Amino acid sequence: KLLKSGRAVVARHTPFVIRLKDRTAEQSEVQGVEVALDPGSRHTGISVFRTHDGTRHGLYSIQLDHRGGKIRDKLTARAAYRRGRRSRNLRYRAPRFANRTRQDGWLPPSLQHGVDSAMSWVQRLRRLVPVRAIHVETVRFDTHALAAGRPLESMEYQQGTLHGYEVREYLLGKWGRACAYCRASGIPLNIDHIQPRSRGGSNRISNLTVACVPCNQAKNNMPVAATGRGTYCRTRTDAFGFPRLRLPRTKRIFGFQTGDLVRAIVPKGKYAGTHIGRVAVRSTGGHTVQTVGGPVKTSYKHLRLLQRADGYAYTISIEEHRSAP
Repeated sequence: KLLKSGRAVVARHTPFVIRLKDRTAEQSEVQGVEVALDPGSRHTGISVFRTHDGTRHGLYSIQLDHRGGKIRDKLTARAAYRRGRRSRNLRYRAPRFANRTRQDGWLPPSLQHGVDSAMSWVQRLRRLVPVRAIHVETVRFDTHALAAGRPLESMEYQQGTLHGYEVREYLLGKWGRACAYCRASGIPLNIDHIQPRSRGGSNRISNLTVACVPCNQAKNNMPVAATGRGTYCRTRTDAFGFPRLRLPRTKRIFGFQTGDLVRAIVPKGKYAGTHIGRVAVRSTGGHTVQTVGGPVKTSYKHLRLLQRADGYAYTISIEEHRSAP
């Protein structure tokens, strides 16, 4: 109603925020909200809620996937390149051992990223809504004992969940030889990753389940993932670490940058229609929009900017409502 009447404008597309135009902040009385964080090694859960008469009402929730694994792999590759250059007949490089000092409170980059990204989202939410309290989950649990369902002693911690089982037989017994999603039985079942490998899921037994072929193909996981703001490197390297391709020095081309959220209105041709997604820019102006249905190639003239790239890839999933036991 506020948008249609012209009293408000869209301030941000994701998360969706509107801003009133007919009164100032001094003339308004806005109820404060609270932010709760549940940090983890791979994901961090963030929720925004308001409290009324002792009851919490959820307003917005985020599952933030960290890039710790990718950062670790990049650092390992960089170290391998440096070790390789020491043994090759290349130009002389002065030693740099004097600059290898670490400040107090130093964390590995893969862990520091998780802290920085969570704090960045808190600061972003503070700019959008009046946050009056922040709750952080700091309790540690013995997840191994919780998974076993009983207290563990001595060697049982080393034996693990699969002691005496094969992976497939353990999963079939755990899920009752039925699909974990539709509960169909008596049909071929595949081993499925709950958190897909393409999104950083691991091969741990806690991330595996069994699913029938239709459910395995239809399942889709849509979290919010940190993707970074691009790279400072302006070259691409070959298998030996030498530059093989030079990238443009400017990231913004014809007003768009890779990662921007855009709306493409294509008047004719193979991709005729309206499409929304992230854009990948090209120097020629023939940009590519990554949509749910696949890539759409079109000219920059048919694009309209919805939101600038901010280092995150956004996806929306339907919230499941479960009744308390």
